[in-house]
Amino acid sequence: MRKGNIEQASNGYKIIVVDDEIGIIDSLSIFLKRSGYEFTGVTDPLEAIERVKNEHFDLMLLDFIMTPIHGDQVVEEIRKFNKELYILLLTGHKDLAPPLDTIRRLDIQGYCEKSDKFDQLLLLIESGIKAISQMNLIKKINDELKDTYDKLERSYMESIQTLRYTVEAKDSYTRGHSDRVSEYSVLIGKHMNLAEEDLNALRIGGLFHDIGKIGVPDSILLKTDKLTDDEYSEIKNHPTIGAHILSTATIFQNLIPIVKHHHEKYDGTGYPGKVKGEEIPFFARIAAVADTFDAMTSKRSYRDPLPLDVVRAEFERCKGTQFDPKIADVFLDILDNHYDEIKDIQDRYI
Repeated sequence: MRKGNIEQASNGYKIIVVDDEIGIIDSLSIFLKRSGYEFTGVTDPLEAIERVKNEHFDLMLLDFIMTPIHGDQVVEEIRKFNKELYILLLTGHKDLAPPLDTIRRLDIQGYCEKSDKFDQLLLLIESGIKAISQMNLIKKINDELKDTYDKLERSYMESIQTLRYTVEAKDSYTRGHSDRVSEYSVLIGKHMNLAEEDLNALRIGGLFHDIGKIGVPDSILLKTDKLTDDEYSEIKNHPTIGAHILSTATIFQNLIPIVKHHHEKYDGTGYPGKVKGEEIPFFARIAAVADTFDAMTSKRSYRDPLPLDVVRAEFERCKGTQFDPKIADVFLDILDNHYDEIKDIQDRYI
């Protein structure tokens, strides 16, 4: 003979009910299981917090007046580690419900008076489950979009890396230059206590700062003699060319200022825009210091690396003219007191 209370097949949604009255737990257990929900009942609010911390639940039905802590205190603790759990508050009487500002502050989705009949509660639960279903769908779509975006970003990065390697492969004297500029830029950023997001922009911007040299003729790029004025003008086009190459990809928008303006000078005599002072993008001012340092300390076809004391004197002399004085001071401090960090970078890219 069949039993009268046949549980419906699970719909996959998990509900936790927290109430210090075991009779309420038992009644809701029968009601919710019959409606197809996976049910967990807890009479201790402190235990409920731990259960939510360690297990997944889609929705919580929570009694307001409990011991040793009330329902709003339970939510307060849960919201410290779980912002997504859908919570419905149960009250013995509407006058005992928490203030509206508390409900809003704790992101409680609704409350319902306890009753022998569960019709109103079922409507609230069904409404909550629909909202949860929509949130899950949106999250799934966002995850899929992020995955697509990540693949596209990797594809762009690989393409630009290929161009970068092509540029550096042309000239053995500049091989590793962009890697070192990237590392020096990040080192300066760290000593300026910049956020990780900013350090990442400096890292990638340093790698690609000379990408525009792909558009400079080899006859000029590899020339060992002094450049003519016309040839130097061609070289000075590489920041603009690089910015144009990166402009087609949204993911590189925050790098373009570094690529386009790393040859600007603080006094406005640089190129391509003759921008001056703090009008020069901040990351470009950092990259300019890193780029110049590597140029002075690297072997070139026409000279050996410059001695460190000469390099230091040049940075001191050019503060406020070629370089942002504040950034130059930070770099001078690195040279004087943290040179081992610079040496570590140089040793990795010999």
